[in-house]
Amino acid sequence: MRIHHSSNKITKPKRNKVAPAKINKFSTEQGLPVKDLARAFRALKENTGESVRHKKELEQLHGWFEIALNNMARGLSMFDAEQRLIVCNKMYRQIFDLPERLTRPGTPLAEIVRYHVKRETGSDTAKDRAKQRKWIEYHVAELARGKTFSDTRHLKNGRIILVTNQPMPEGGWVDLQEDITEKCQAEQKITWLARHDTLTEIANRFHFREQLDSWFQQLGPGTGFAVHWIDLDHFKEVNDTLGHPSGDALLKSVAKRLRGILREPDVVARLGGDEFAIIQTAVRTQAQAAKLARRVLRVIGEPHHVLGRKVTVAASIGIALAPSQGSDVDELLKNADLALYRAKASGRGNYAFFEPERDQKPGDRRGLEADLKVALEERQLELYYQPIVELKRKEVMGFEALIRWHHPERGLVSPGDFIPLAEETGLIVEIGAWALKQACNEAVRWPAHIKVTVNLSAVQFEQGDLYRTVVDALAHSGLSPSRLELEITESLLLRDEAKTHKLLHKLRALGVKIALDDFGTAYASLSYLRSFPFDKIKIDRTFIGDLDMPKRKDCVAIIHAVAGLAKQMQMSTVAEGVETLDHLNTVSIAGCEEVQGFYFSRPVPASNVNAVLAHCRSMFSDRPEMRVTS
Repeated sequence: MRIHHSSNKITKPKRNKVAPAKINKFSTEQGLPVKDLARAFRALKENTGESVRHKKELEQLHGWFEIALNNMARGLSMFDAEQRLIVCNKMYRQIFDLPERLTRPGTPLAEIVRYHVKRETGSDTAKDRAKQRKWIEYHVAELARGKTFSDTRHLKNGRIILVTNQPMPEGGWVDLQEDITEKCQAEQKITWLARHDTLTEIANRFHFREQLDSWFQQLGPGTGFAVHWIDLDHFKEVNDTLGHPSGDALLKSVAKRLRGILREPDVVARLGGDEFAIIQTAVRTQAQAAKLARRVLRVIGEPHHVLGRKVTVAASIGIALAPSQGSDVDELLKNADLALYRAKASGRGNYAFFEPERDQKPGDRRGLEADLKVALEERQLELYYQPIVELKRKEVMGFEALIRWHHPERGLVSPGDFIPLAEETGLIVEIGAWALKQACNEAVRWPAHIKVTVNLSAVQFEQGDLYRTVVDALAHSGLSPSRLELEITESLLLRDEAKTHKLLHKLRALGVKIALDDFGTAYASLSYLRSFPFDKIKIDRTFIGDLDMPKRKDCVAIIHAVAGLAKQMQMSTVAEGVETLDHLNTVSIAGCEEVQGFYFSRPVPASNVNAVLAHCRSMFSDRPEMRVTS
């Protein structure tokens, strides 16, 4: 057999004519097995030569073979026992980007390897060539043992090639090259998706637990780490007011900021919804963990630019230290969750460490939920009242009703501890109905000019029949509708604007007053004032509390502006959180008509209302330094 090096064409002496059907049996397979290819060569050798009488038939045979070879989905190269190239296909040349001179039959393998290594590494030293010789010797030795084996090669251009080496019975071997780049990328993507949150591109809950397991295995004497369980405060309001795309964009922004403040070994994950978690490595003390927690709160609290809007969100963090506060993954996460719940119950926007004496006793979050279901039946709930003082008349004009829970084991539980849980479970509808009825029953015994203010949850608007609940409470107690004031928050107004406004107008038609609570803490507040004629707006306590901070002038300006706007729109204003005489004088000068806060009284049981009325009267008569303007 003569091989023309320039074209890979095969010329043989003429022999017997070969039927095309027999050639097609092995020439049309793209992934042709080596043994079949070797058989094809033997068949070609046996059935060609002198018996092939016509040149046209020989050319047709060669054409079929070349078509089959060059249309394979994989690369193919065949070498003889002297390590010289016998034949290769077009895919082989393309995969390794070989010049034509190196793909001619008879080319030594060493030359091909040398060219490929130089192209991939840019190096062609004597040391490189020595390594190549050793590799070829090992390669040939493995093949000589009749062993078929594969290896994966990562090329400089990013392609990943699986090379399978198969020895031939008569010496030499065949290499099959398969481009598995897309397959590997798909597998990598699947692996990545299994361990990452697709929205934020940080670790997911599964991968977070994997990392926790790993860090527990690495724990040694004197080592430790911390888990920070992070929950965004009032995130649902962002979705409800701005839409889910804005909520998603906010989550991505938070994740990006958290990644930016962590060290290389630390891990941040999204556990689901608006919950994130951090593994802070190399931590042994609460002081070290607290430092990171404060930084997390600060970076999350800075304004986020979300789809053309500026959004501010706060967070609460529960922290547990390993191994002292959890010896395995489940225990550590449970304790971090308990600490988070206490952080949220204490006012949100802060962090709390797990405390066994407080978090492991009966009455944790899950136990609290079960206990809350029977709290009404066993009369464990009670209303406390905080006075609202009218500055012009210098007297109490009303009381805000605040729910307290007398838990049989935990003692007095504040609303911040259980109201969020009641809203999540829907129990707030039943609790809210009880609060309305109880407040009306107790207020009817007060002096006729004093009103009672009751807070409404958004859940009460969405579930149950709030209008009927208010009507029944008034009818049952005999309280005049003009003495009942209902407070709603800004975030409620965009949940279902048409439905909400219709219900508010129906309540107002009864003679009930409607107040907008926590004014200035949500979004598009001014548009709310235009959309519904509120009787009163309450300036959020954060503005009053910040009067003691360096940015006092900004807060004073805001209070002035809100009070002036309300006056022009024929609404009264209440300044919440007044705790000092300085606060009182500042909001009075700013134009606020009513005030509420610890300066006058903390919330008290109904039995102490008369005492509070007397105390407030004495404050105005006995303290001439109280500069109250009308």
